Amino acid sequence: MRPNIQVMKEVDAQGEICPYPLLMTQKAMKSVKPGERLLVKIDYAKSSEDIPRWAQDAGHKVIEIRKSADSQWQIILERAGE
Repeated sequence: MRPNIQVMKEVDAQGEICPYPLLMTQKAMKSVKPGERLLVKIDYAKSSEDIPRWAQDAGHKVIEIRKSADSQWQIILERAGE
């Protein structure tokens, strides 16, 4: 994660398989305000595709997708305005 990206909430879905990382992300996104950012940590490859796809389909902005280790990703999402 770039040091200048500020996030308001973090979801650690490591160790979870589909559909749980996506469900955890959807629930957490409801708790942040429009314009705020959410950091999602995952270690399930399919979720690294599903979560950004869902976010874009829901109108949210995908700020960054970064592979942080061999089988770990960090995704930063920004909640869309309402």
